[in-house]
Amino acid sequence: MNKTLCIDWGNSLVKAAIFEADKIIHHEQLDPNAALSTLVGLIEIHQPQGAILSSVVSNMADVQMHVREKVAHFLKLDMNTFLPIMNAYSSPETLGVDRLAIAVGAQAAFSDKNVLAISLGTCITYNFVQKNKAFRGGAISPGLHMRLKSMHEWTDRLPEVKPDGEVLLLGYDTETCMRSGAVFGMASEIDGMVTAFADQYPDFNAVLTGGDSAMFVNKLKSKIFADPDLLMKGLNLILLHNVPQLR
Repeated sequence: MNKTLCIDWGNSLVKAAIFEADKIIHHEQLDPNAALSTLVGLIEIHQPQGAILSSVVSNMADVQMHVREKVAHFLKLDMNTFLPIMNAYSSPETLGVDRLAIAVGAQAAFSDKNVLAISLGTCITYNFVQKNKAFRGGAISPGLHMRLKSMHEWTDRLPEVKPDGEVLLLGYDTETCMRSGAVFGMASEIDGMVTAFADQYPDFNAVLTGGDSAMFVNKLKSKIFADPDLLMKGLNLILLHNVPQLR
């Protein structure tokens, strides 16, 4: 059975997954400074026949060259990549390719529904795909780390607070008050967005993904699915869509 390698290269973290058909058999999170050698090692161990790279980093020529040399089929995801859904975003040149992959993964998971895929990372991205397989866009707002960091950097006296720690609705000091505002404020925002989309679009589902999703899945009032691997599943689907012989 063919194996594939999916790579999501971010500014602070690189995620890699080895798929066998539609199942993840190996998953790693890597420091970008040491990621290339680990990726080469993964290819040597698992021998994937194809690989796809999604990146928000501009200069990836070295990574592309090394991965391309070691697999039979290589795909760099960009706005011109052939997708299994229609991209109806009005400014595709400014659209993060990770949002495209998330939208593809969400549509495949809920193919008979209008679906809102909510990714919790540096930013929160709301990615809406209609039942007709059209990615329409959604919304972008600050993520948890950004909210906490901005309160510190844009004020004179508020401290730098990490997300890890007590999360109480009723904060009892400045640190817990800031964390309460950031976490419960995000949860209320997400609940509000899910309700707004559900009111406007029938046959609706929402799915939560991204690095901070585990922290929020039990803090939401909305009925919502969670899939931390949605982006990777979307990347794999895009690769198989472009290279059908890997199926």
